[in-house]
Amino acid sequence: MSSTRDELRFMRVGAHSHIKGLGLRNGKALMKADGMVGQIEAREAAGIIVELIKQGKMAGRGILLAGPPGTGKTAIAVAIAKELGEDVPFIAISGSEIYSSELKKTEVLMQAMRKAIGVRIHEFKKVYEGVVADIDIKMTRHPYNPYQQVPESVRIKLKTRNESRTLTAGPATAYEVIAKGVRVGDVIWIDAETGRVTKLGRCIDYEEAPKYDIEGESKIPMPDGPVLKDKEFIYTVTLHDLDVRMHSSSGGLLSLLFGGREEKEIPPDVRQEVDELVKRWVDEGRAEIIPGVMFIDEASALDIEAFSFLGRAMESELAPIIILATNRGITKIRGTDIEAPHGIPLDILDRLMIITTRKYNSEEIKEILKIRAKEEGVKISDEALDLLTKIGLETSLRYVVQMLTPAQIVAKRKGHEEVLPEDVEEVRKLFADVKQSTKYLKEHEAEMLK
Repeated sequence: MSSTRDELRFMRVGAHSHIKGLGLRNGKALMKADGMVGQIEAREAAGIIVELIKQGKMAGRGILLAGPPGTGKTAIAVAIAKELGEDVPFIAISGSEIYSSELKKTEVLMQAMRKAIGVRIHEFKKVYEGVVADIDIKMTRHPYNPYQQVPESVRIKLKTRNESRTLTAGPATAYEVIAKGVRVGDVIWIDAETGRVTKLGRCIDYEEAPKYDIEGESKIPMPDGPVLKDKEFIYTVTLHDLDVRMHSSSGGLLSLLFGGREEKEIPPDVRQEVDELVKRWVDEGRAEIIPGVMFIDEASALDIEAFSFLGRAMESELAPIIILATNRGITKIRGTDIEAPHGIPLDILDRLMIITTRKYNSEEIKEILKIRAKEEGVKISDEALDLLTKIGLETSLRYVVQMLTPAQIVAKRKGHEEVLPEDVEEVRKLFADVKQSTKYLKEHEAEMLK
């Protein structure tokens, strides 16, 4: 069982799953904290950005993370989102993605921006809450199949510490009760308006509930107060979710017949209607806006039209925190013959707070490898770790991080759990780094297609 669990955990490990935050204490970056290693100046600059965002003083500005490949630019962007809070949306796209969609480039960017803006909605509803003391479902014959029984109604007795109440409901609620396997001893909610049933778990205080040695459901104490009460529900959606729902409600014949979309792009008037609705909710105290993070990697792949759109978007009232990342030097702005730093127009660069990253030293590479090895469940000897660190200095951090799990597989085939230097050497022979690959191409250039 444990080996299966480990395998499932490994399958879910992402490139930046170890990042928990910027690793700052009182604004100062620790050498190793929250999954981050090194890049002291960049992380401290990102910490100031987080403070500006929390104070609402980032309007009209964006962030540019500039540095060589494999220097932690994406990790810093993820860490900024983590520092802002759990509910903060984080949307990551590549600059080249906007050309591979059927939608217009500006529509792809707009939808990504709207996905990066959350709306936390507070809603009060009347619900019946209690532990199920008795339940009786009345069945009847199916109107089109006399051999099949369908629920006609349900009678449920709910108890709290202060009250007991018997409720009757129609077939919709009866279907919900059956589908969710509600039984005596369960703590449930029933929406007074819609009849929707929410099963919370088993009541630990109700003695008449059947007891089982193995039960996978959570244990809930018996509710207090009256059975019928006002409950506050808090849920977070994005502006894009609201755009899609609003647009779906005004769909045409195709939407009604097949549930599809007549058009994939969302008209500006629908978005304007959603914005006005959200602003009204905010004014009424029913909702709050959560600006998220839209991270665009390979920003130099964006063209002049996309940059113009982003420039306008930064000035809008409802805009996420826009973070661009690039590893390019002075290069042409896509769609023009003009050269600019990072391939980004100067008027956009002026609106960006630029954070630079640098290549990692041997000590930092070693610490990152330790973190990744722990995250991926790789046991590695000190000698093998030293060898990987040396290879990382000669090649790249990404290359040696990618070698960790293959080296573990080689080690296990040889019958030992811990990765040894010879396992690393064997994997290095099997997988070429960029320099080795380039050398191979030069040696076999005549045999390659051009």
